[in-house]
Amino acid sequence: MGLKADTWIQEMSEQHAMIAPFCKQQISKGTISYGLSSYGYDIRVGTEFKLFKSMDTGVVDPKNFNPALVETIYTQDFITIPPNAFALAHSIEYIKMPKDVLAICLGKSTYARCGIIVNVTPFEPEFEGHITIEISNTTSLPAKVYANEGIAQVVFLQGDSVCATSYKDKQGKYQGQQGITLPKVP
Repeated sequence: MGLKADTWIQEMSEQHAMIAPFCKQQISKGTISYGLSSYGYDIRVGTEFKLFKSMDTGVVDPKNFNPALVETIYTQDFITIPPNAFALAHSIEYIKMPKDVLAICLGKSTYARCGIIVNVTPFEPEFEGHITIEISNTTSLPAKVYANEGIAQVVFLQGDSVCATSYKDKQGKYQGQQGITLPKVP
């Protein structure tokens, strides 16, 4: 069991649609890399972003999130995230996790070296949907994030046995999400 290699990722994606669309090679020339790597898969960020507005009032409340706190921006090229600001995005890839696999997503080093931190929670067994990606610009300068290019690497960990209750079994609140999904508490 353990960490899954490129051959397994490719087989699961081509035969079971674990990652779609799937790029079976790593694309890197002139772009922030994406696609299949030795022990992971680099997902791409889409063209839709939700940027937190600069406001004097309001509270970010995960139990009662106010959608008016964010503005939606569409781009085919890049978004500029203001200094010390935060944005949400989504993966181009749609993910369908097997019942005996958990995935961990880590920001790409190219962005991390620029002070751009990418956070994504683990992909639980039998989760299905686009990945909502959290992006923080920790610098005192505006920062670019490029649409349709790599944003984070996903590593797949297979358990020793199948879990008793998967994300799908417990009807997870983000199951089947399309595009960017804002926080919600059922």
